[in-house]
Amino acid sequence: MNEDIMEIITRREEQIMLAIGTLQENAYLVAIRKHLSRVMRKDWSIGAIHIPLRRLERAGFIEARFGEATSVRGGRRKKIYKLTNQGIEALKENKRVTDILWADFS
Repeated sequence: MNEDIMEIITRREEQIMLAIGTLQENAYLVAIRKHLSRVMRKDWSIGAIHIPLRRLERAGFIEARFGEATSVRGGRRKKIYKLTNQGIEALKENKRVTDILWADFS
């Protein structure tokens, strides 16, 4: 990996990206919010997720596509997010750095 082009992701962005990776085909805004709220035992606002999602998409770490319209959503389609290869590499780099910092801390 070329460290010159590796953009740093924030802890919140990392958590959102990990949720996307976990949820796979169900990684849409409301599902991401519910997943993170459950795991972290803290209610996440839609804005706390939506704003980082836009940044992550602009940075090329995630991509989005629209799913099928459903009657449950009043005919609206879900925007489903997916990690890109660049996003997966950014997560791996974050983990590598975090592991080193924790090892040095111990």
